[in-house]
Amino acid sequence: MRLRPNVALKAVSSLLLCGLFAGVVVAAAVFPGLAFSGLAAKSGADTFEDLPTDLDVLPSPQISYIYASDGKTLLAMMYDENRRDVPLSDVSPFMAQAMVAAEDTRFYEHRGVDLKGVARAFVNNQEGGDQQGASTLTMQYVRQVTSYSARTPQEVVDATAKTPARKLREMKLAMAIEKKLTKQQILERYLNISSFGHGAFGIYAAAHVYFGKDPKDLTLGESALIAGLVKAPSTNDPATADGLPRAVAREGYVLDQMVTMKYITPQQRDEAKAAKLSVVGQRTPEGCENIQRPDLGAGFLCDYLRRWWLEQPAFGADSYERENRLHSGGYTIISSLNVQAQAAAFKYAKDQPDVGGAKIGMGDPEAVMVAAVEPGTGRVQALATNRNFSNDQTHNGPSTNSGKKGQKGNYPNTTVPFITGGPEVPGYQAGSTFKIFTAVAAMESGLALSHTEDVQAQFVSNYPIDANSPAACNGPHYCPKNSEGDPTGTFNMWQSFGMSLNTYFVPLEQRVGADHVVDVAKRLGIQFRAPSDASFAKDAKEWGAFTLGVSDTTPLDLAGAYATLAADGKYCAPTPITEIRDAGGNKIDAGQPQCKQVVDPDIARAAVDMARCPVGDQSAFGACPTSGTAMGTRGDVGRPVAGKTGTTDSGKSATFVAMTPQLAVAGILTDPDDPRTNRNMSHPVINNAVTYTLKGALAGMPVVQFNPPSHQQAFGN
Repeated sequence: MRLRPNVALKAVSSLLLCGLFAGVVVAAAVFPGLAFSGLAAKSGADTFEDLPTDLDVLPSPQISYIYASDGKTLLAMMYDENRRDVPLSDVSPFMAQAMVAAEDTRFYEHRGVDLKGVARAFVNNQEGGDQQGASTLTMQYVRQVTSYSARTPQEVVDATAKTPARKLREMKLAMAIEKKLTKQQILERYLNISSFGHGAFGIYAAAHVYFGKDPKDLTLGESALIAGLVKAPSTNDPATADGLPRAVAREGYVLDQMVTMKYITPQQRDEAKAAKLSVVGQRTPEGCENIQRPDLGAGFLCDYLRRWWLEQPAFGADSYERENRLHSGGYTIISSLNVQAQAAAFKYAKDQPDVGGAKIGMGDPEAVMVAAVEPGTGRVQALATNRNFSNDQTHNGPSTNSGKKGQKGNYPNTTVPFITGGPEVPGYQAGSTFKIFTAVAAMESGLALSHTEDVQAQFVSNYPIDANSPAACNGPHYCPKNSEGDPTGTFNMWQSFGMSLNTYFVPLEQRVGADHVVDVAKRLGIQFRAPSDASFAKDAKEWGAFTLGVSDTTPLDLAGAYATLAADGKYCAPTPITEIRDAGGNKIDAGQPQCKQVVDPDIARAAVDMARCPVGDQSAFGACPTSGTAMGTRGDVGRPVAGKTGTTDSGKSATFVAMTPQLAVAGILTDPDDPRTNRNMSHPVINNAVTYTLKGALAGMPVVQFNPPSHQQAFGN
């Protein structure tokens, strides 16, 4: 039986006066289609007064921002929901007024539940009009908070289910909230939690998505349009052709309501309606593929930071929880990326000077991979290559790997971590750059830089090898050779490192033990990702070729290893972090330098002194030869420098590491799609990319001298 309007009003009034608010009548006001018998049964079990008043409010998802080390240059935004909470003081007064006019004109009069609204909805619904829910702005806030704070799938369903029980809970909680918060606090929270469509959650995101501005700068018309979206954000999306007319119509309704509430004058309304709004409709870029500074090529460092984050226990028990926090925790992440260093690395990774026709660019299958690490902290200042960090392979060239014919290659777009390595990217052979580990092991064994070996064109070692190997002689003996034209005779460590004499360092390795050399490499941060390398490294006594760089590595590992020596033997695990603060501004103890002394400082200084020889610098004792493998580096960098080149058999890869006390830069040139390629890689390309990266990264910084080793470490007496 349908109730007459006056009967309904009396029924509601009686219930209110009695203070019971029993479920049957109130719920019937907003759920007219439900049977009264069921409601009566429910109200008998759970009276309104028995409902909870405590609302479990968990933080709503917030954008995490990644900045460069200067704390100003925005690199990326990470989010599941595009939201950033802002105080009401940072929101246009028009916006606050428009929202009240759009959703709850009696907001400042009721105490969480609008009794007149309930009665009006009850009468309207019983008369068959458009269904009304009588939800106040406070009740809407409760509903959204309950949904965001749900801990189980069932709680999510219960938070939005169209049931009398849910409505009653909302009413009770809304009344309780009104006793704890001011109206302005409730309005601020409502503006921050509401969905506005087009991927915009909260007023900050809505202002930027639709109008490209901060919420404090929204005009009257813009505010009215945004406020009108809450009712049906998808249907009224002004960034779509179908949604724009509906959004504009809704804007007009909100403006009329604002006049009725005396927030604005009729003239202001008419002017706002006449003004044509320019809707941007630009979704906020998210993730490392949508880097904010594409000119820096910072996507690979962003991705390295993301993968680092997933391994940190400080952000959760597992990778799922850690990724969720990254995308919803509202962190401010100051990365280790140095804008000056990154700009230089990206510039020269895709355009090397003074190399003639050998230049490698963005469209080439060869990859110029560069990493820069700060000695003494391990902070990764730059990661760059001649690639775009993108999964879009639509216009990529064909794979150069003969085993992947018909497939797309990883150029110019890829998200494969070429520079840092990973489970499926063990790295690339770095050749003679590994000789420095043998030198350190030799000095730890008591030898000095002045130690000499009889260097021959070919050395017959005691290390076993397959007799059919090109490197075998006299049966199954490993017999390395020097490069054609290299000198023979008696040479010390300075000279042999400068000229990269293989038959000095393999005998030296044999003298001190290959396992000792591998241990040095491990201490300096070299990882053995390839299963075959890991197997050799476990029992390395017979790994004779290790000193010649046959183990796969990455530019990041190499830069970190040489940075350890530049820091007087202090190894610092590579980190992409300078500082992390949570949404409340509290500093998080994660990503800070994790350092330990792994090599005696005097030995480290001696290794660096020796490493000045290949790059055209001079030992503190004047012991470097007049020839080296990268003699122009010192003049190009314009400051004291040390480093080493490395080449693999048949030129499958070319490597160069250069360092100062302030920065170590490592680069590898190869084809990452086919690292065992027979194409000869050009040393001038990688040498210049590394050299000019180091020069550009340190431009304007003071010149710092290397600490010389002791006379005893140099000469043994």
